[in-house]
Amino acid sequence: MAETTTITRPAPIIEGSLTAFLKSIDKLGAGAVPAGFAGIDPSKYAPKIAAESQLQQDVRTAAGGLGALTGPDAYKSFMSPYQQEVIDTTLSEFDRQQTIANTARRDQAIQAGAYGGGREGVLAAEAARGASANRANLQAQLLAQGFQQAQAAAAQDLAARQGLGQYQTQLGQSGQAQQQAILDAAAAAEREQQFQPFTQLGLIGQQLAQIQPGAFPTQTVGYAPPAAPASPLATALGVGTGVASIGSKLGLFG
Repeated sequence: MAETTTITRPAPIIEGSLTAFLKSIDKLGAGAVPAGFAGIDPSKYAPKIAAESQLQQDVRTAAGGLGALTGPDAYKSFMSPYQQEVIDTTLSEFDRQQTIANTARRDQAIQAGAYGGGREGVLAAEAARGASANRANLQAQLLAQGFQQAQAAAAQDLAARQGLGQYQTQLGQSGQAQQQAILDAAAAAEREQQFQPFTQLGLIGQQLAQIQPGAFPTQTVGYAPPAAPASPLATALGVGTGVASIGSKLGLFG
């Protein structure tokens, strides 16, 4: 039985485009590149990390010195340079008032005729002990007040430095993020440049693939292969049948 092979070819109007497209793909697949294309170089679009900004570096350097503001001696640099003068002046006034009080007490003892007696001596000693204790307490209060003020000033300075550091860190990170965006955009553009031939062929291929098969007339070629030669047996049978038919017509066979 004869077989027919049908070959459907694209319309001549697009056959040239398909041929050129396939040849271009073959060239890229075989390593051949178009003119002006030096091949894909991944190093051109390799990811890059933006360097830290100067603000970030300054903040890190400044943060290294914050330890001095949290130690036990941090308050000392915030002590008032006039504190000792205030203490000395206050104690001098206390001593003056104490002298006045001692004089008044002595005058009272003299008027009462008890000056130099045992009772007056006990009262004077007790007054001196109380005055000494009061003087020490007054000095301690002045020192504590200066210490508390210095501690508060140190805490305020630390908080201000930390707030400034956070603000500078945010500004530095914003600058670094901007630089990172610039690097990423440059890498993306370079990658597009590297893949431009492949992208172009891909777009062409998409357009060619969207063309409907019936949009343009096609050419159909039919081909029928020759019949296979008969076998010797079939030939012999065919010959015998022909002879018998002729003999029958001639009345040679009963």
